[in-house]
Amino acid sequence: MNNGGLQDAAAPEGALEPLEWKFSQVFGERAAGEEVQEVDIISAIEFDRTGDHLATGDRGGRVVLFERTDTRNHAGHRRDLERMDYSITRHPEFRYKTEFQSHEPEFDYLKSLEIEEKINKIRWCQSANGALFLLSTNDKTIKFWKVQEKKVKKVSEINVDPSKSMENGPDVGSSASSSSTSSKPYISNGAYPINDFSCSTGGSASLHLPVVTSHETSLVARCRRIYAHAHDYHINSISNNSDGETFISADDLRINLWNLEISNQSFNIVDVKPANMEDLTEVITSAEFHPIHCNMLAYSSSKGSIRLVDLRQSALCDSHSKLFEEQEAPGSRSFFTEIIASISDIKFAKNGRHILSRDYMTLKLWDINMESRPVATFQVHEHLRPKLCDLYENDSIFDKFECCLSGDGLRVATGSYSNLFRIFGCSECSTEATTLEASKNPLRRQVQTPSRPSRSLGSLSGVVRRVKGADNSGVDANGNTFDFTTKLLHLAWHPTENSLACAASNSLYMYYAEGWSKIDH
Repeated sequence: MNNGGLQDAAAPEGALEPLEWKFSQVFGERAAGEEVQEVDIISAIEFDRTGDHLATGDRGGRVVLFERTDTRNHAGHRRDLERMDYSITRHPEFRYKTEFQSHEPEFDYLKSLEIEEKINKIRWCQSANGALFLLSTNDKTIKFWKVQEKKVKKVSEINVDPSKSMENGPDVGSSASSSSTSSKPYISNGAYPINDFSCSTGGSASLHLPVVTSHETSLVARCRRIYAHAHDYHINSISNNSDGETFISADDLRINLWNLEISNQSFNIVDVKPANMEDLTEVITSAEFHPIHCNMLAYSSSKGSIRLVDLRQSALCDSHSKLFEEQEAPGSRSFFTEIIASISDIKFAKNGRHILSRDYMTLKLWDINMESRPVATFQVHEHLRPKLCDLYENDSIFDKFECCLSGDGLRVATGSYSNLFRIFGCSECSTEATTLEASKNPLRRQVQTPSRPSRSLGSLSGVVRRVKGADNSGVDANGNTFDFTTKLLHLAWHPTENSLACAASNSLYMYYAEGWSKIDH
């Protein structure tokens, strides 16, 4: 496989070999020349904790759920292979499960503001009793959904056999008139002996209790709670707490803490709104709870900084416990410096030791024990730097790309333009920098320029490593120009396996790594 020129160079000792990615599935693929409706464009994507379910949200306010199929039929076989430490040759396969309308367009009459139905974020909650639970949000309102299978029950047998219906009429009608002269044995409770009753005419013998059977099951989505009227600005993030009881929601100036069971009350824990709005210099762009410690959360800003706060310190966490910020190089400041420094997304690694951040040009990996600089910086599309003026003119410079980490923390991924996405190895001495296209042929737009670190990485807690991206020109290896109208903003990494889900416009593409095996927890 071609990995941006890496296939001819041996990996440094101790480094992992680059993964070989292959196409797995696509949902909602559009035909050539087919026009995409605005409401069908995917705006959020999220795996659940087990990786057996995947949810997407779109600009039309719908949430679509997919479920994994290869684990159901081969669950026992998979467990045996994992126990024997063999690699699993099957790759993850998903199928459509259900969809529901999560949000509708609204109008705020007090502010004369239209609230669009677009889903900004989806977060899975803990499942219980076979039901799935998830949070979804648009710009103003968060909803808590329960999705559960309901059995459709029908009466399969009626009381009277239709073929005996003609006989039943006379039997029943004549029973009253003949009751006084009946010569059948009589019991004290007024009934006839069982044996005698069963030997009565055919119509009586056909009477029996109705039988109710389950013919099919259907999935029902029900909104359990609505968390509204708590944000003056657009919600950009929601994040579940590891305690399973609370979550946060963040807008440009505030972060609120909610209890899942209480929808009419929230607590403001971060407020960066100045007394005079003219003094406003930065806004909150993303927020995420620590995956293990329920008292810790991180939030990023439009100035490129990340703040770690501890809920135990005070009720209002305006003062941070740690500030992660990289100092500007002398003489490097320009008109675009602050714009491209704005962080669009942050993610904690599964073990909580590292934070991944995405700004317009780079991915940065931070160690929570080292605030002064990131331990690794990855150039995503450095070839666009000379085009920043054009990107500013067409507003592309304000696009908000998401990022994700593999479950083992050894690789990171993010999207770019022309429906491309990039995967980097972040283990010690890794030179992995793969460029793939969200299509059935992900290697079609491979770039041939080698990718080498400028300095070796001693350890993730010490020396800084800068990995140069594989695409250093404005065109790819085939001479194709990059299309700024097709952008891959949303993607998610399977929590336990080397499998990626990417949203390209209205299509959901899924990829897996050749020879993948279960990632250790």
